[in-house]
Amino acid sequence: MKTVTVYAPATIANLVCGFDVLGLCLNEPYDIMQVTLLDERKVVIDMGDTHLLPSDPALNTAGASLMEMLNEINKNIGFHLTIQKNIKPGSGIGSSAASAAGAAVAANHLLGNIFSKTDLVRFAMAGEKVASGVKHADNVAPCIYGGISLIRSIFPLDIIAISSPSLFVAVVHPQIEVRTSDARQILKKQVLLKDAIKQWGNIGGLVAGFLKNDLDLIGRSLEDVIIEPVRSILIPGFNEIKMNCKKAGALGGGISGSGPSIFMLCKNEIIAADVENEMKNVYDKIGIAYHTYVTTINTQGVRTVNLKHPEFLYSP
Repeated sequence: MKTVTVYAPATIANLVCGFDVLGLCLNEPYDIMQVTLLDERKVVIDMGDTHLLPSDPALNTAGASLMEMLNEINKNIGFHLTIQKNIKPGSGIGSSAASAAGAAVAANHLLGNIFSKTDLVRFAMAGEKVASGVKHADNVAPCIYGGISLIRSIFPLDIIAISSPSLFVAVVHPQIEVRTSDARQILKKQVLLKDAIKQWGNIGGLVAGFLKNDLDLIGRSLEDVIIEPVRSILIPGFNEIKMNCKKAGALGGGISGSGPSIFMLCKNEIIAADVENEMKNVYDKIGIAYHTYVTTINTQGVRTVNLKHPEFLYSP
């Protein structure tokens, strides 16, 4: 096989209280990426006019991921990559991660899956560094593993897959941009011990809630006393959306990644639709354009497409 096409899904990082250590994979939206194996040691990026992203592989999250992979391959090969970006950069739902993870999974598939998923996360983290200035895995890990991921450690990399309850996710993406690098710069460098203790308890409660399928515990644990109070000031209507969505039946939610997207976990599709309407009402009133999604948790992660049977998807 010389060419492969993949669907690289959006992700939600942090899951409110788990800054840089928790992430969740969505079924929609997703980027469509095609990687072709070359017999020359180089990486070529074809972005077209998509969001005016750089085609220089060193400055492109997907290109950086592939270059990191090539550093560990002692062969005269390279990759040509075409990306159809459906996840808008700066949206807070893992646009850079989808590019970095999708490229790594597709290239690995062409190479006969010689690298482990942990290796792929490591390569994709190089792409995340291009986007945010630091290596983090809370988007790329769930994008590659699927479901919910706990990143216990970055150095050494230690990723734990967590069982995913059957929940619906409502997401609103106000059409403003919050750069991940900017959103990191405004965070406090120190936190009070009492706040750290409360945050630890919420992270433990959230993980336990997922493992036990305890929806009430999940809802109680979706609380952030450290990051959200700072970052929420960058997102118009945030507090009203969060309050109205919980009244509409959402278990809870908050900022997706660094924002500006806001997500809410819901017990079923009916509640998720009501929550979506509340999100729309707030931004219609404010007068800010937006996109909304009602989707579910993607348990597969990046999926390769069988070109002979395009309707058939399978995991790498």
